[in-house]
Amino acid sequence: MNDSANTYRTVVVGTDGSESSLRAVARAGAIAGATGATLVIVCAYLPTEADDRELARAQDTLREDAYQVVGSHPAEDTVRTAAERAGAAGAGDVKTLAVEGSPVEVLLDTVQRQSADLLVVGNRGLAGIKGRLLGSVPADATRRSTCDVLVVHTTG
Repeated sequence: MNDSANTYRTVVVGTDGSESSLRAVARAGAIAGATGATLVIVCAYLPTEADDRELARAQDTLREDAYQVVGSHPAEDTVRTAAERAGAAGAGDVKTLAVEGSPVEVLLDTVQRQSADLLVVGNRGLAGIKGRLLGSVPADATRRSTCDVLVVHTTG
């Protein structure tokens, strides 16, 4: 039975270029392909003139979890790579966006602007004390999203 009320029409997924986030992109691509939905891949980035001390502090605190794209050109490359991965997973209609801002705000704003009915995020950042102390993109996005959220198990 094909009930269009239960079919996703617009799926949003975020990527920072990490292998973990690309696994979430592939899952989102497969879902979009299976449901005929438009897939919107978004990458949040900091402006290149971002305060170096602030960036260094974040990278020191997060260490291997510090995936923050700096500059619009790397962000464009990131979404282009992600679109290829999504297409290989089955997505037909793919849009890419590189947006200046923090990851959670950019994801939630994209969900709203695109009238998305599914947000896909990877689970990286949910485990461990760093996630509890600093919050995480998947946890914050899940808590604040106005649409369904799929948390994809993307970490070993």
